[in-house]
Amino acid sequence: MSDAPEDLKDLYAEEMKDLWSANDQMTKVVKKMAGKATDAELKQMFDKAVDGIGKHTEVLKTLIEAAGEKVKKEHCKGMEGLVAEATKHCLGEEAPEAGPVLDAQMIAQYQRMTHYGIAGFGTAAAYAKALGEKDAASKLSAATKEIYGGDEFATKLADTAVNAKAK
Repeated sequence: MSDAPEDLKDLYAEEMKDLWSANDQMTKVVKKMAGKATDAELKQMFDKAVDGIGKHTEVLKTLIEAAGEKVKKEHCKGMEGLVAEATKHCLGEEAPEAGPVLDAQMIAQYQRMTHYGIAGFGTAAAYAKALGEKDAASKLSAATKEIYGGDEFATKLADTAVNAKAK
């Protein structure tokens, strides 16, 4: 018997379980990056992001249960790769010395991970809407907007301060 999704409801549940795993993985690396950030606003952004990711994970758990699914996550290989890249370029041997160049690198890696979240939460919201799950669609759309906001702030921070210091 195949574990392949059979309908949109299956895709919706799988997307949320994948996002839960992605969020857990991202939280761990963003916490570590916050500890390495030298720009005060960047550190604050990472700390706020960790709180937001936690809030979004709670939304996912609630919606998975409301969908009648077993409340468990499924390992997200996409975020695994993004986290491996962030670890390599920001926390590992290939990371620049602490300072503006590392801060710029961390913004780039953070944005790669947030873009995964934007795509995933947006997809889950679209599935919920198509399934007539208005409350779920609203919650997932709100999370997508919050993730966009974090991404836009990261861009602003890079454009107005961090990249110029790294130059």
